[in-house]
Amino acid sequence: MKEYTTEFLRNVALVSHGGAGKTMLVEAFLHATGATTRLGKVEDGTTVSDYDDEEHRRKISIYSSVIPIEHRDHKINIIDAPGYTDFVGELISALSVADGAVILVDAVAGIEVGTEIAWRYADEFNLPRFFVINKMDRDNADFEKTYAAVDAFVHAHGKRAIKVHLPIGSKADFKGVVDIIGMKSYMGDGKTTADIPDELKEEAEKAHFAMVEAAAEGEDELMEKYLENGSLSDAEMVRGLEDVVYAGEFVPVFCAAGGREVGAIALLNDIIDLLPSPLNAPKRVAQGKSGDEELKPSDTEPFAAYVWKTTADPFVGKMTYFRVFSGSIQSDAHVWNQTKSADERMAGLHFQRGKEAIAAKVVHAGDIASVSKLNATATGDSFCDKNHPLTIQPPKFPAALFRVAVTPKSQADAAKISPTLTRLCEEDMTLSWQNDHITHETVLQGMGDQHIDVALHRAQNKFQVGLATHEPRIPYREGITRKATAQYRHKKQSGGAGQFGEVHLRIEPYHEGDFEFTDELVGMNLSKSYLPPIEKAIKATMERGAFAGYPMNNVRVIVFDGKEHEVDSKPMAFEIAGREAFKLAVNDAGPVLFEPIMNVRVTIPDANMGDVMSDLNTRRGRVQGTDSEHGNTVIVAHVPMSEMTRYTTQLRSITGGRGYFTMELDHYDTVPTHIAGPIIDAHKKEMEAKKEE
Repeated sequence: MKEYTTEFLRNVALVSHGGAGKTMLVEAFLHATGATTRLGKVEDGTTVSDYDDEEHRRKISIYSSVIPIEHRDHKINIIDAPGYTDFVGELISALSVADGAVILVDAVAGIEVGTEIAWRYADEFNLPRFFVINKMDRDNADFEKTYAAVDAFVHAHGKRAIKVHLPIGSKADFKGVVDIIGMKSYMGDGKTTADIPDELKEEAEKAHFAMVEAAAEGEDELMEKYLENGSLSDAEMVRGLEDVVYAGEFVPVFCAAGGREVGAIALLNDIIDLLPSPLNAPKRVAQGKSGDEELKPSDTEPFAAYVWKTTADPFVGKMTYFRVFSGSIQSDAHVWNQTKSADERMAGLHFQRGKEAIAAKVVHAGDIASVSKLNATATGDSFCDKNHPLTIQPPKFPAALFRVAVTPKSQADAAKISPTLTRLCEEDMTLSWQNDHITHETVLQGMGDQHIDVALHRAQNKFQVGLATHEPRIPYREGITRKATAQYRHKKQSGGAGQFGEVHLRIEPYHEGDFEFTDELVGMNLSKSYLPPIEKAIKATMERGAFAGYPMNNVRVIVFDGKEHEVDSKPMAFEIAGREAFKLAVNDAGPVLFEPIMNVRVTIPDANMGDVMSDLNTRRGRVQGTDSEHGNTVIVAHVPMSEMTRYTTQLRSITGGRGYFTMELDHYDTVPTHIAGPIIDAHKKEMEAKKEE
């Protein structure tokens, strides 16, 4: 691959709903430009961008992959991002290093949920974008109907759509596209051009007129020229269109059939002509020594790069993908990882094309490359010069709300569980894990069941660690509601030294803290030296739970009397007496279970409001209020955590995938008796079973 400097680069994220044909469109680009000798197929597992075993197994894209396409002396870095909602983290990472987005829609299905999600994130990064109506060769493909849907969608978001391609033929007869800019036809994969077919001339003229008007809006000078002459030259039109597309005012619409390569070259031409190079891309800033610094995409500027993806492979080692936002980097150079304060050597510098690595001597400003075997670097880190520190902020990722508890399948797996989960979470910013100190479980959080499933397969295949999952326990807490008194005598006289201890204590709710232990001992019945073992036993019981197996807090314990024996009393005896007296007191103190209540914000289309509200009611939710936000309704509610374990999946099915939510712990509240009963009974059974063992 030859060297490409900044102005000859394009970084384009290919995004859409799952199944709109992104991966096959990339195959068409590769084959049409001569980079491959045959067209791969998703179902055969032979595509360049889906090269992971998991992707072959599921027949969907799971990871973003970079596919550089060389065309007209330019290099277009196409980042093929997955469309399935669970892998939205990969989509966000792809858009964060792109300078433009190409949103695909299926010519039959039209605008789908994934289209809306892709658009929403393209907005967040302020990217100019194209729409491509793909799969024009499908049986029920309808360009006009789909264009009308795209037009309405774009209009609803305050922008305007503009036709750049018209289809020649449709369904099985779809054989080419008319390019409105150059007013010529590209037949087949687009290597041959022809005149516009007679039946499309009138429509093409109309579209050309609309395009000239749009281009004239780009600059005052062009507007004057257009009003004088009634037309613009091709070069002027491209210049004017660039202005309105870069500014995001207009969204050009194309058509293609990736699986048959129709429209591929015409689309690549327009990516080069109408999407910005890094020089004209949305501005990026980094945190410098003295505040924010704008990053200028030039080789002579201070070096700044962002790590947007890392993959670990037992055979290849660790691969780190980064985008250079300013400056340039030579192979074998040393860079400073500002996030980790570590020096890294760029030994194996490459351009990736799927899994094929093409060695690189230099990576210019604006380009995307990869490097192998770095030590400290993880996704989200920044590279710079040690003398000129710059930190590029990672994008915001949605919170992972789908939780599973993971357990090792064997003893050998147990030792490797922590490092493996840490490595998985380093690669994927939407995965996280922690040890829950209340339930003593290892909890893995992701975007949904598919996402977690892929992570577990990865642990097994890449790191040889077997993990099983189950629904995580809810971190309930035990508490008491009133005062109670109890006493317990522990006595054991069977051969040898005996044991004796008697404790009288009172307990009461305590709201100034978690636990207080005091005494009201008078006289000589019980020596104060036995108070520490009593306190130790009660603390241990509170940690393990006195009646349901969950930690107890907000309790004050007062030891007011007891008895001791000058020979048989030992600390151990008072530990047992203290523990049993405490348990008896708890039983009389109105014991209750408290559960975590989450503050939940659910964002949904207005049409789903009723269904979502009634579903929240069945989950014991209390609606606190509603807001409206860009044609969506936001419901704020307090819902018990135990009712939210599978809400991600449920909300998707109620709203057809359009709803999403966030939640955080708000407070603890009493568990209703009919729900607490079975939890306490289950714990009793478990304890009895342990005794029998």
